[in-house]
Amino acid sequence: MVLRAVAVAHAVAVCLQPVLAGVYLNGSGTALRLHEPIGLGLAFVSLGQLVVATIYWRSGGRAAAVLVTLPVLAAESFQIAMGYNRQLALHIPLGIAIVAAVCAFAVWTFRPAAAVRRPRSSSEVPA
Repeated sequence: MVLRAVAVAHAVAVCLQPVLAGVYLNGSGTALRLHEPIGLGLAFVSLGQLVVATIYWRSGGRAAAVLVTLPVLAAESFQIAMGYNRQLALHIPLGIAIVAAVCAFAVWTFRPAAAVRRPRSSSEVPA
């Protein structure tokens, strides 16, 4: 399932962000130089996830995939702005919420409820 692969990649990248921030706070400037491009890349991953989630939904999957991914994309875009503006009072708690949402979504893609529902053909309908 493509949505699952994208969601897991998104979760791995988003979980790397607080690790890099912590390493930066320990004195590594390299960690901050990695934190920025990964953060920017996350917005593109989220946009790609939105495209995949829309295709998944239109092919019989749950609309929840789109309804979760769209606000995550908005939150990540806002998160980038807050990071560049050094608004850490918003950047840090929003980052925590993004990590929680993205990881929960990735876990959800492995649940049976995330499976695409295939319509029954007329030969499968019991008499």
